[in-house]
Amino acid sequence: MPPTGPRGLPPVFWWIWASLLINWLGAFAGPMLAFSLTADRGYSDSYTGLVVSLLGLGSIVGNVAGGVLADRCGRRVTLVSGHVWTAVGMAALGLVQDRTAVAAATFAVGIGTGVVRPAAGAALADVVQAVDRQRAFALNYWAVNAGMAISAVLAGLMVREGYTLLFLADAGTTLLCALVILAKVPETLPGRRPSGAARATAPLKPLRGTDGTPGARKAAGIRQDRPFILFVLLTLLFALAFEQRSGSLAMVMAAQGHSPTVFSLLNAVNAVLVVIVQIPLTGLLSRFPRGRVLWAGGTLVGAGFAVTAFADGPGLYVAAVVVWTFGEILQAPAGSAVVAERASEQRRGRYLGMYAAAWSAAAFLGPVSGGWILDQWGGTALWTLCAVLGAAAGCGWLLIIGAQGFRTAPAVREGGGTPLPLITTDGNRV
Repeated sequence: MPPTGPRGLPPVFWWIWASLLINWLGAFAGPMLAFSLTADRGYSDSYTGLVVSLLGLGSIVGNVAGGVLADRCGRRVTLVSGHVWTAVGMAALGLVQDRTAVAAATFAVGIGTGVVRPAAGAALADVVQAVDRQRAFALNYWAVNAGMAISAVLAGLMVREGYTLLFLADAGTTLLCALVILAKVPETLPGRRPSGAARATAPLKPLRGTDGTPGARKAAGIRQDRPFILFVLLTLLFALAFEQRSGSLAMVMAAQGHSPTVFSLLNAVNAVLVVIVQIPLTGLLSRFPRGRVLWAGGTLVGAGFAVTAFADGPGLYVAAVVVWTFGEILQAPAGSAVVAERASEQRRGRYLGMYAAAWSAAAFLGPVSGGWILDQWGGTALWTLCAVLGAAAGCGWLLIIGAQGFRTAPAVREGGGTPLPLITTDGNRV
């Protein structure tokens, strides 16, 4: 039995958690990137928009690359390399002035941050027992939101000394994060673990063919795991809707005459709710099947956007934020836990990388699609579509995963393509 820390989680988990908290406590530059490019360096709005989009595009590339590297080279080396890469890119982004260099540095930062996400998720899943994974991912999500809330306040104070300080401080905390992992987090990839390291999951069963003999089928890749691909596509639709809570919401509120202060208040309500509610609510929901938790998350996010369609004052906007924040709290840890358990240990990085890429793609495409819909049909159409996408994603997740919980087929655990049974409305398997 491996040693455990608070409430049964192993010490290595808490070091991964601490590194994540440090990383987001020092995330000073991201929220201020657009201000730095326009107010400080004098670039145009169109160029600034291009640069910010490169951050999302780089993250997509990094998610896929990070998943592959985490499975091939190891979680630890991928995490350390990704953080060092990000730190160098962040420092360059704060110092360079040439337009091409700024774009290249931003793209590099996007790649680095993207590489880290699947590697961190895979390491977490490697060291935490399956029964505790949803809670572990919830704790990580809490750390991200708490760090973002604090770093936003600190960034507002530090910017008085100049934007360059923000980028260099961000780079410094990212390097500190890499040092914590290097010093305290051992390799967790199967086959590369230190001698005597404990496994967090049960041994994998041998892959069997249609005749029941071991090894009759050769392990296939993610592309053959069609239920997982569908899960990711549903996640993309959900994330495209969820991303409208930032750029598109700001545009709609500005058109209604609301000040930036009101919009900032809504972001604060979201962050504070996550910090206060995430951990206790995840504990209460741990007894429920994850398919149902994801269904509830998608439904609540859809309901929140439905309320947004009618909002014209701060009261209704706050109500909408509260509703979709509860959906976010349900969806985030459950989704990551489902993906981590769908894959075998040897393919966990790839699976989490593909899942993260869906979110990065939504962050890249969301502002463009939301702005186009606003121009063509207006806010009511956008929020109605978001409500439909959120609810549809929740129902789709429930059908794929099954109301009785997620059960991984042995062929899928070994990388094959045995599909999950779908659940019909009357509860029968098909």
